[in-house]
Amino acid sequence: MTLLKTTLNGQAVSTDVPVATSLLDWLRGAQGLTGTHAGCDTSQCGACTVLLDGVSVKSCAVLAVQTQGRSITTIEGVAKTVDGKTQLHPVQQAFVNNHGLQCGFCTPGMVMSALCLLRETPLPSDAQIADALEGNLCRCTGYVNIVAAVREASVAMSRSPA
Repeated sequence: MTLLKTTLNGQAVSTDVPVATSLLDWLRGAQGLTGTHAGCDTSQCGACTVLLDGVSVKSCAVLAVQTQGRSITTIEGVAKTVDGKTQLHPVQQAFVNNHGLQCGFCTPGMVMSALCLLRETPLPSDAQIADALEGNLCRCTGYVNIVAAVREASVAMSRSPA
C-alpha cells in the first residue's frame, strides 16, 4: 500500500492504494466514479480517458500511484453546479445538441479528449478534431456527429469569457 495524495475533480484526496492498482480501477472502485468506463483495459478504446494535469490519458494504462501530487479530472468533474442546478460544460452541451452520444459508452472519453484538444487548440479544424479523437473508438459510428459537437463546442467556448 502507498499513501496517495492527489487532487480529484478539484478536491484533495489522501488515501491508501495498492501499488499495482490502475487509475481506472481506483476511480471506479474506491472513488465510486463510474463515469470513466472500462472498455478494453489495453488503452485501445479510449472509454477510460481522463485528464491528468489537463492532458488526456487512458486511465487503464496509468497506475493510481503515478498521480501522486497531480490533478485528475474525470467526466464527473466537468459539469458545474450553480444554485443547486447542474450546468453542462459547453462540450457536454454540444454533444447533446449534435446527437454525439448515441449509446453513450464512448462519450465520457470523447468529452475528455475534446476538452484536452480545445485547451490546446481553441478553434481546431475538422482534421485536428479527428486527429485528437483517433484514440477513442465509437462502436455506433457516431464520428460525424462527434466531430460536429466538438466543432460547435469550440465556437461556443471561443465566444464565452475565460
